[in-house]
Amino acid sequence: MYDRVSQALQADQLQQAASLLQQWQQENPADPWLGLALGQYWQGRGDLDRAQAAYTRLLQNLSNPRILTQARGALQRVEQQRIEQRQQQLQAARDQPGSTAPALLVLHPVAPDHRPLAAQGLAEVMQLDPYTARQRLSSQHWRLYRVGTLGELGHLCQHLNRHRVPSSCVPIEAIRAIPVLRVLAILAFEPQIRLVVQLPEGVQRHLTIPWTEISQWLMGQLPLYESVVDLAPWGKLKRAEKTQDYAEVIDWHLPSQGYILRFCDRSYRHRQSCLPPNTLEEAGWVAAIAWKNLKAYFQSHIQTAAIADFTGFGAGAIEFIDVMPSMAIAIDLLRTTPCPWDYAFHLYSGMRFLKPNSP
Repeated sequence: MYDRVSQALQADQLQQAASLLQQWQQENPADPWLGLALGQYWQGRGDLDRAQAAYTRLLQNLSNPRILTQARGALQRVEQQRIEQRQQQLQAARDQPGSTAPALLVLHPVAPDHRPLAAQGLAEVMQLDPYTARQRLSSQHWRLYRVGTLGELGHLCQHLNRHRVPSSCVPIEAIRAIPVLRVLAILAFEPQIRLVVQLPEGVQRHLTIPWTEISQWLMGQLPLYESVVDLAPWGKLKRAEKTQDYAEVIDWHLPSQGYILRFCDRSYRHRQSCLPPNTLEEAGWVAAIAWKNLKAYFQSHIQTAAIADFTGFGAGAIEFIDVMPSMAIAIDLLRTTPCPWDYAFHLYSGMRFLKPNSP
């Protein structure tokens, strides 16, 4: 029966091969050659996953030297077919219009019980060893995994999601195109919030929006550096930049309006703003207390909880900043030199704006 199935497969007569295999399974389901023939049938159909599973079962359960030798060779050919398929699909993705535009590939958090399958999928798609794949996954925050072209990263993203690795591919130009309006002051909290904002071109304007327009909001800590003199080895003095404090930035996402509203505790004008309702005026104008009261009011009036996992994302993202294209960052912290953490927050908020339903 094995020879008859092989002849049908060599003649590309898949329907006849399927009928023979069905007959064989009914007559002699325990025949070890049946497993090899099934693998060859699925390989002929182009279903490499089933073919690989059939050959792997033979290698795990049989001791027949002839069958094992053929199963090993067939498994190697399946792997080679996989490599050739990936190369063809990748090249097709690279040939698509707009495929050379810069983009980002982000891995989303993986729950502990899904981690083994996700690590296996990441290892297969990215050609990694299992240990390295496990280290690349995050369980708590988004992780910027790769910077490249839209065609290639979009192709990888599709395969990662098929292999149970939650991920997103975001064009950098789409992030750059999102208007970010800096909030200078709040003039009223109820019944709608009335704001003084600065547009990207520098013009100030008043806005009135209902609280329900805010679909999600983010908070992030950005380091503030100062030049300090420190003691180096052998008692020598050296000047270095060290983190002395942190600025806090809050972004409101308003997708229905198509823009982001950005607050910063260092540039928000408390004296020109009104206090949140029920705030004691005596302490309400102290900047640190006023900012704390402001956040508490946001938490009680915005329908969703704040996304506060930026630090984990930023720690990995700053390694990629040097290869990123330039982008206007709507964060005014009066820095003497650009800070990669500012860029990382702008990047993260933009990605969250474009992918609001991602975990």
